[in-house]
Amino acid sequence: MTTYPARRTPMQHGTAAWSAILPHQPAPVPLAGDMTADVAIIGGGFAGLSAARHIRSLAPRARVVVLEAGRLAEGASGRNSGFMIDLPHELTSDDYAGHGDDRTMIALNRKAIAFARDVVEEFGIPRDFFDPAGKINGAASAAADALNRSYARHLDGLGEANRHLDAQTMAEVTGSRHYVSGLYTPGTVMLQPAGYIRGFGEGLRRTGVTVAEQTAVTAIARQGAHWTVATPKGRVTAGKIILANNGHLESFGFAANRLMHLFLYASMTVELDAEAQAILGGQPRWGVTPADPMGTTMRRIDTGQGGNRIITRTCASFEPGMEPSAATLARTAAVHRRKFDDRFPRLRGIAMAHTWAGHLCLSRNAVSVMRELDTGLYAAAVCNGLGTARSTLTGMAAAELACGHQSDVTAHFLQEAQPVRLPPPPLSTIGANAYLRWKEWRAGRE
Repeated sequence: MTTYPARRTPMQHGTAAWSAILPHQPAPVPLAGDMTADVAIIGGGFAGLSAARHIRSLAPRARVVVLEAGRLAEGASGRNSGFMIDLPHELTSDDYAGHGDDRTMIALNRKAIAFARDVVEEFGIPRDFFDPAGKINGAASAAADALNRSYARHLDGLGEANRHLDAQTMAEVTGSRHYVSGLYTPGTVMLQPAGYIRGFGEGLRRTGVTVAEQTAVTAIARQGAHWTVATPKGRVTAGKIILANNGHLESFGFAANRLMHLFLYASMTVELDAEAQAILGGQPRWGVTPADPMGTTMRRIDTGQGGNRIITRTCASFEPGMEPSAATLARTAAVHRRKFDDRFPRLRGIAMAHTWAGHLCLSRNAVSVMRELDTGLYAAAVCNGLGTARSTLTGMAAAELACGHQSDVTAHFLQEAQPVRLPPPPLSTIGANAYLRWKEWRAGRE
């Protein structure tokens, strides 16, 4: 018997705001007792749910079970900013330009978006939760404007549509005079990520997929041709397993000292009343990513996505133990307060209803882990900070491997190298956090 025990299970910090602002969910249904499946999927986020749906499309009679440690949309899948981006968005670059075959990656990202669009149609997810509105790279300085223009030249070379926005147009969109310019690209979908994931999970249940919440996996073991998945209240015996748990792939002993566990932090305002909306002006729904990747992401939503609110996301920390401290959460909340007030001085001091941390998993060489790890054990992990699109793709690809099917999605991930090793701790932790703080400082007004 080969056993892979879980050294840790997911821990969340701060409210999962995207879920909290939606209507109440039905009570969770954990796994209770033993069951048998053809495929067991560990993780109920973008990768896991996408894998489940794709398996059922390739093998309609397959018995599929998804095991989620918490509630749907209250883990990393509900703690992002909700940008499903089609274009190169390389976070380690200065201006998001990619380092590889960008045309291939754009085509794959658009496959992920098309897949998500089909999910919305199939399961009747509200259209407000999947808004193909595009996004803006906002520049708050001449240096950042230069980054936008560099990125625009890169997109021009790829034949991709983009439009430069002047300061007045940025103010008309956002209600803020903070930005000197912007770069609009039309292909991004603005998700209400919790609404999308909740609806996805409920839709899968209606098709016969078992989605068990509050069911943390404590170990997986292979004996002969079968796998056993252990949880606190029951076991699943399955022919195949997909680890769709992003950074927690390492918790089961895979890719040790090769994964960078980063947390990004965000805050969301209370609902803006009519007076605050009038003071703010601008459009009721927009998304601005910073021209400098280490800057501040801002997003405004309206009643169709959970209320008239503004989300501020900035700051990052490297946490190899996969758990940020309360002190870090408090520090970042103070930064969010300052960044919000800088952008919206007429709303200075408006209360923040929620602050949270979201777990990202990156590799130094920007590769994912989508391959067979052991006989009948597959990984769909390591999103590299692009969780909505990249995780959808790795889930699709792992489903194809499990079903003996291949496509250009599968081929792309199978040709990727393994994640390269990190420097040994504590050098990796000290160095990474010092580097992140320096990058934040360098981003300045961004």
